[in-house]
Amino acid sequence: MQLAGGGRSRQRLNRYNPRMENAHSTEHLAAARFIKVIGRGKDGARSLSRNDAHDMYAAMLDRRISDLELGGILLAMRIKGESVDEIAGFLDAAEASFEQLSVPGELSETFAYAPIVIPSYNGSRKMANLTPLLALLLARQGVPVLVHGVTQDPGRVTSAEIFAALGLAHAHSVQQAEACFAQHQPAFMPIEVLAPAMARLLETRRILGVRNSTHTLVKIMQPFKAPALRLVSYTHPEYLAMLSLYFSTAAPVARGDAFLMRGTEGETVANARRAQRIDWYHAGACTTLVQTQPSADADIALPETSDAASTARWTEAVLRQEQPVPATIAEQVTHCLRVSRELQADRLKD
Repeated sequence: MQLAGGGRSRQRLNRYNPRMENAHSTEHLAAARFIKVIGRGKDGARSLSRNDAHDMYAAMLDRRISDLELGGILLAMRIKGESVDEIAGFLDAAEASFEQLSVPGELSETFAYAPIVIPSYNGSRKMANLTPLLALLLARQGVPVLVHGVTQDPGRVTSAEIFAALGLAHAHSVQQAEACFAQHQPAFMPIEVLAPAMARLLETRRILGVRNSTHTLVKIMQPFKAPALRLVSYTHPEYLAMLSLYFSTAAPVARGDAFLMRGTEGETVANARRAQRIDWYHAGACTTLVQTQPSADADIALPETSDAASTARWTEAVLRQEQPVPATIAEQVTHCLRVSRELQADRLKD
C-alpha cells in the first residue's frame, strides 16, 4: 500500500474543487495514460495526482471508458494499492456523482446533532450483526442516522435484512431518508439507490472476483450536504495506515469528522465481546477514544443465533430494556453523541 501525499499542505488539499469543469462530460476518456502509471506492478507502478485520480474515477462513474480499460484500471489498483492522493481524488469524484442529503431543521438552533453515517457492506458470518442496534440507539436520541450498504451478501447476514425483520422499510429516495430523520428513525439506503454509479462499480467484483477501490470509498464517503460524523472501519493493517493519513492530511475539514476502528467482521460497530481501538479524526488531529481490550467477555448475553430474525428479536428486547446494551456499544454511542453534538454546535456558530 503506497502512502503518497503526506507532505502536501492540508490547506491546499482542502481548496480542491471536486466539481471540476469536465466532471459531467460525456466524451470518452482514453485511459491508457493513467494505466501506464498505475499498471506497472506493485514495485514499478506510480501513483496518480489527486486531479488525475478525480478525472479517471469520474470517467469510470460516467461510463466514459471502455470495459477493457475499466478492468485494467481495477486490477492495476488492486495490485498497486491506493495512495492518499488517489483515494482523495476518487472520493471527490464519487461524492459529486450522487444527490446529497439534508436533515430536518438543519438551519435551526434547536437541532442538536449533526448526522452520523454508518456504512454497512460486510454483514456477519459468525457473530450477530449489531449495526442496526447501534443505528437505532443513536436515532432514538434525535440523531439523523444514515445507514447505507448492500441488501444481500451470500453467506452473510446484512443490516438490510435485519432492518427488514424489524419492520423498518428501506429508503428508496433521498426524500424518504429525510422523512426517517424527522421521525427519529435510522434510514437505510441501498447503495444502488444512494449512489447508483458507485453500485455498478461494486458489482464488478462478481465478474472479476476481487474487490476494488470502490469498496473502500463507500466506507469513507460523506453523503450529507452538512458536516457529519462518519463511522469508518478497516480490515487490514495497510488500510489503517492509509486511512489514518487520509483523515489527517487530505480529508476536507468542512465535511466533518470520522471515527476509525477495526471492523467487527467488517462492520463499523463495536465488538460486543471485546473493545477495539477507536480513533477520532477532527480537523486533522487524531484522538484515541477507546483502547483495545485485551480479553473477551464470554458471558455477555447476545442473540442465540446470528440470523436476521433472531438478531431482530434480540435488538427489540434491548430497545425495550429487557436485555442490557453491550457495554462496548454503549460506550460507542456515548462518544458518537458527544462528537455529533459538538459538530452541530460548531456549525451553528459559523
